[in-house]
Amino acid sequence: MKSNTIFSVILAGLVFTGCNRGGNKSGEDRLVIGASMLSLQSEFVVNVKDAMVAHAKEKGVELIVNDAQRTADKQVQQIETFISQKVDAIILNPCEVEASSPAVEKARAAGIPIINVNSETAAAPDGFVGSRDEESAEIAMTEIARLLNGKGNVLMMEGYMGQAAQIKRSAGAENILSEYPDIKILARQTAEWDRAKAMSLMENWIQSYGGQVNAVFAQNDEMGMGALQALEQAKMKDKVVVVSIDAIADALQAVKDGRLDATVYQDAKGQGAGAVDMAIQLAKKESLNKKEIFIPFQLVTRENVHEFLK
Repeated sequence: MKSNTIFSVILAGLVFTGCNRGGNKSGEDRLVIGASMLSLQSEFVVNVKDAMVAHAKEKGVELIVNDAQRTADKQVQQIETFISQKVDAIILNPCEVEASSPAVEKARAAGIPIINVNSETAAAPDGFVGSRDEESAEIAMTEIARLLNGKGNVLMMEGYMGQAAQIKRSAGAENILSEYPDIKILARQTAEWDRAKAMSLMENWIQSYGGQVNAVFAQNDEMGMGALQALEQAKMKDKVVVVSIDAIADALQAVKDGRLDATVYQDAKGQGAGAVDMAIQLAKKESLNKKEIFIPFQLVTRENVHEFLK
């Protein structure tokens, strides 16, 4: 009975932390970093997580990764658990700008360094590693404007509302559109970064707008690929430009094949490894050269896609 009870406690701990390890340090000198990720259903977020895992292993630190499943309340609870486990540092991939901010505030109040990766919160963390999301949308919308010769109707698929990337990518797109009075936003709606939801939304838009659609700007590749599938099934892709963001594997292949007009490369590996490095520095109480690291985006078209394909 006693051994069964011990086993149950251990198992519960593993399920609670959402990883293969418990939260306790495995050795006196080994740093433990907790990480709460927006959603491990997103390929780009998984790419960031994989880079973090690989770099943590290379640096000899223990990394505990939790999936917040797009829920800010769950994310705050995960950070509270990390605080109770007395991890040395926390990496946060925020679900929302406002609703994930208490996670940052709680970590800082507990004296545990917290680094935001890829996305931002209203509350200021101890460090940030990511990219300027408005820049990605400016690059994407500039390419759409070029392909449309400065005139046409655009549909905009937005990410999860209230998340930093959605807010900034919308603003970036609007910045460029202000320079092109003959390009109009026909409709805009969230598909929550999700491929299946984007496909369904695009099917609805095709029914509503049909031949009025000249281009689709999807704020990430998952949604871009969903929109692309719907357009191809409706035999409309030849008449509609589609550009998205992140340069995930499917999107790169689609650009190479001439199906997707362009994507915008975001460096998942650089963000993940950079966040781990910053967490280690702060855990060791070392001063940072920069509190914020921004990695530039790059436009990917059929002409240069070979540079990004692995």
